[in-house]
Parts: sequence; C-alpha cells; structure tokens
Amino acid sequence: MTVAGADKFRWQSLAPLPSGRVYHSLVEAGGQLFVVGGCDESGHPRSALELYCPEVDQWISLPPMPTPRAGAATAVLGKRLVVVGGMGLDQRPLKTVEVYNTDEGKWKKRSSLRAAAMGISMTVKDGRVIAAGGMGGDLYPQSLLQQYDLRKDVWVTLPRMPTPRYDTTTFVQGSKIYVLGGRQSKRSVAAFEAFDMESRSWAPLPSIPSRRAYSSMVLDEGGRLYCLGGLRQGGGHQRPKFTKNINIFDIQKGLWLKAERSLSMKTKRADFASGYLHGRVIVAGGLGNQPTVLGSVEAFLPGKKKWELLTPLPTPRCSSSSIIFQDRLLVVGGVNQGPSCAVEALSVQEGEGP
Repeated sequence: MTVAGADKFRWQSLAPLPSGRVYHSLVEAGGQLFVVGGCDESGHPRSALELYCPEVDQWISLPPMPTPRAGAATAVLGKRLVVVGGMGLDQRPLKTVEVYNTDEGKWKKRSSLRAAAMGISMTVKDGRVIAAGGMGGDLYPQSLLQQYDLRKDVWVTLPRMPTPRYDTTTFVQGSKIYVLGGRQSKRSVAAFEAFDMESRSWAPLPSIPSRRAYSSMVLDEGGRLYCLGGLRQGGGHQRPKFTKNINIFDIQKGLWLKAERSLSMKTKRADFASGYLHGRVIVAGGLGNQPTVLGSVEAFLPGKKKWELLTPLPTPRCSSSSIIFQDRLLVVGGVNQGPSCAVEALSVQEGEGP
C-alpha cells in the first residue's frame, strides 16, 4: 500500500452543527452520519438527532430522542441506532434505552438497563449489542457486561468484568471482546481484560504500561492498538501532568511492544481527537501545557516509527468527537471557550493543489 506524504493531508471546514455541542455521540449507519444528543452551552443535555448529508454539505434535524441525554452509548444494528444510558436532565445517570429506525424515522423505547449508568462502552458482536461497565447513580464504577438482543428486546447479564470501571475502550477481535483502561471515580485504570464469547470467561492481559486519563485509543489495520497521550496522575501533592508517550499493544502476540523514545508524540496532550487514516495514526487538538486549547495535529507512520506535523486544526478545541467517515477523519463539536459547532474533515488530497 502506498502511503501518502504528510504534505498531502488537508483540512476542510464543513457545514457547522446547528448549535454548539459537547459530550455528543457520533455514529455511522448505512453510510449516513448521525450526531446524537450532547450538552448545549448551558450544560443541559439535548434530545437532538441530526443527520449529515455530504452531497450538499448540510445538517438535517431529525425527530428528537424522547429522552434528552449527554454521553450516551450508541451502537448500530442494521438500520437501527441503539442509544443507551448517559446523563439526563437531572445530571444523573439514565437506564433508558431508545432505538431509532433510520427507514421509518421513528424512535421507540425499549427494555431499560437493569441499572442506570453513564460512561458505558458498547460494541456489536454477532448481531447483538455488548455493553461494558459504566458509572451508576451511586457514582461507583460497575463491573457489568450486558448483551442486548434487539429482536427479543431482552438484556442478558454476562459474567462480570474482573475490574469495575467506566469510560473504557471496547473492541471485538474474533471471538473475544477486549476491554481496556477506563476510570474508577477520579482514578484512571490500567487493567486490560478479554472476554471470550465461546468459553464465556474472562482472561487478564498485560496492563497498560503507563496509567493515564483522557488518553486516546486507536486500532490500526495490522492488529496493533495505540494508547496515546493523556493526563498522568501525580502522587501525593503532585499535580497531574500531560504526557506525550504512546504504548503499542500487538494483539496477535498478546504483549505491549518495547517503548522507544522516538515513538513519543511531539506535543504533550490529552482529551484530543484521533483516528487511523491512510496508514497513519492521527491526533488532533486537545489540552496541553499551553494556556489555550491545542490546534496542532500530528501523524504517526508505523513503518518509519516517527511523528510528523500536519496542517493544524482550523478550529482548535478539546473534548470533540471524531469518526472515520467516507475516508476522512471528521472532528465534530467540542470545546473552545464554550461548546463549539465546528465540523472539520481531514483527508488526503490528490495532486499538487490544496
């Protein structure tokens, strides 16, 4: 595969969201991109559902969710968006589950979670939603692993995670569901565990070498998982510190690769957008040691084991949502002084022109 040079990456400003947004969810279904819920400028959860139409570069407002929420977990089953938990208008976790039919344009309430939770991480395996962890109404992390069958409208509890947590990274490889990192109250979690759907059992994996919060996880096409940047907690009276280090886990070998200084990002950062695009790991924006949010963008090329600077974000921000959509990295909303409505796309431009 020919990998494009760093000079070929360009940002394009797309139609902005109808209003500033943070803690919203991005989800692609049937080649369409949806933005679900989020918090507005006043910090109130929203019920908005919006669809991006790339052909005309326009956002369309769809029927709103019955329940306003921010930080909801989302998954796609065929032509249905499954929206689970999150934070409600009373600033408390929700157990409400709602499903949007993209063909009919209608919402339907479905069976609720057994316990209210926010910070759930969801993925899909064999046509069923798998929901891991979460923070309950008592503010304690949960160890729940739950499976949802849309046709039966039933939640089934699977064997619990060995390590309770929320805001984890969850992904599927083969018969296994991997759960990595997350938080317990204000503490970050380094635990890495895998659940085998065939044997219905958990197995521990080597923990993240460097514990941090507000980092990003990116999975490349070669089965390597990148744990990027973040905020390291200080011990005792020490203040938390931003970090630029990365850790790489080889899923096939089942181990973290040896850390090399050359692998470190150029800029210490946390709470940033990220993705894997055209053979490169991309990080964009976030918070760092500077007094304002970051606009810098870096790309890591695994073959060269080095980071290169790309064109900066047109709108510097943190707490944005990002997704790979139509061969572009989209960075949507986030915070720059207040909630941002900016939508920007990074892509590789063919030819010499921008």
